[in-house]
Amino acid sequence: MMQSSFGEALLRLWPQGDVKIPGLRAAMSASAPDVFATYGLDAPLVVAHVMAQISHECGAGREVVENLNYTATRMMQVWPARFPTPASAQPYAGNPRALANKVYNGRMGNAVGSDDGWRFRGRGAVQTTGREGYRRVAALTGLDLIGNPDLINEPQHFLECGVADFILCGCLPFAKADDIVGVTKRLNGGTIGLAARQQWLAQWKAALRDLPKAVPDTPVTKPVAQAPAVLPSIFSKIIAAIVAVYRRT
Repeated sequence: MMQSSFGEALLRLWPQGDVKIPGLRAAMSASAPDVFATYGLDAPLVVAHVMAQISHECGAGREVVENLNYTATRMMQVWPARFPTPASAQPYAGNPRALANKVYNGRMGNAVGSDDGWRFRGRGAVQTTGREGYRRVAALTGLDLIGNPDLINEPQHFLECGVADFILCGCLPFAKADDIVGVTKRLNGGTIGLAARQQWLAQWKAALRDLPKAVPDTPVTKPVAQAPAVLPSIFSKIIAAIVAVYRRT
């Protein structure tokens, strides 16, 4: 895929994409060829699925850090088991840090009684969340996201981290099959925002002049350059066998 076509699509579909992270769209466009090649995303269909999910999850660049500034009423709607009454929710209303640690600690690799819930709140292209989520993306990309979680929102790393998380969540086979429901369930854990994700997919398919056929399955890990194996020709084997027969006669 040509860098220019991706960059043009990004500028058109993300008109406010640089509002929260200055220079984000230019950095994504510049990194796209290497990122797509490294992670085996060499079919427009797959790229369209990746970008549809990224576009929805980060609000086309406008929502790159999870907003946890909730009212008590909203907390009761989102986490009814944790906040069954207004009294239980009120101490966390308008207190994003306390809320993050309340709802995220003790799961997703976050330690109980720590600041992990806040430190590893949703960020980046696909809103990577939790210490374990950051650790997995860090292992695949080689970035120190545990020591510095904000790296996930650095312009030059933004696209790669989103693609890495997409692959780690097991989305790739569903993207190749053009199954947006499957992709969404793997990435999100459900089908929240499915209609909006479908709209994004249609826009990215049109922008990238999508083809219906995807590429064969590729490895999840970054490829390591190796010298090509030298395989004997089948014709050489046949000739050698014929020569051997004549030598025995």
